[in-house]
Amino acid sequence: MAKPETPRKPAKKAAKAKTAPSVGETSSAPENPPEAPKKKTGRPSKYTPEIAQQMCDLLAEGVPLREICRREGFPAWRTVYDWMVRDDAAVAAGGGAGLSASIARAREVGYDSLAEECLSIADDASNDWMERLDKDGNAVGWMLNGDHVQRSKLRIETRLKLLAKWDPKRFGDRVQLAGDADQPIKIQAETQAEAMFEALLKNIELKRQANGSR
Repeated sequence: MAKPETPRKPAKKAAKAKTAPSVGETSSAPENPPEAPKKKTGRPSKYTPEIAQQMCDLLAEGVPLREICRREGFPAWRTVYDWMVRDDAAVAAGGGAGLSASIARAREVGYDSLAEECLSIADDASNDWMERLDKDGNAVGWMLNGDHVQRSKLRIETRLKLLAKWDPKRFGDRVQLAGDADQPIKIQAETQAEAMFEALLKNIELKRQANGSR
């Protein structure tokens, strides 16, 4: 009698090799996942002497505080005034850094810088004249550049008006009334320009004295 054959075990299925997706086929897990977006650095809110010194340096150059606070790396305008209020309270208690006084001194120096800038604008005649061209584009002479002249005039007037508002004691219009037995009423008026030039002459004289003492 023939011996029955032993049933064979079914062959194991070979594991599918992982292959890279073909063109047009998407992969379930990307090899290089995108990086998380970096958080933007907010405006500084904590007082530091370094930031205060940078603000005072810019104020001394005639840059307004609001413009400084719009620049990157500087605190918001409201934050600066909060610093000043807190520092004033600390100064009254015998401490503090004197932030308000430092800003006030820097602003005063900045007013002189703006006044001197008015002279620089008035003396700059580099663009007061422009070439006059004929219909063919050929230069036939020179003509006054009215746009530049008017723009320079506007720049000077704007600075003078701001100086009169910011520091009326030195740059504003003043009218004084005085009288005595011989002259009952005396009226003395000073214009913005007169006050500006007086401050400029004083500043120039101080610079000359400082240079002479060296």
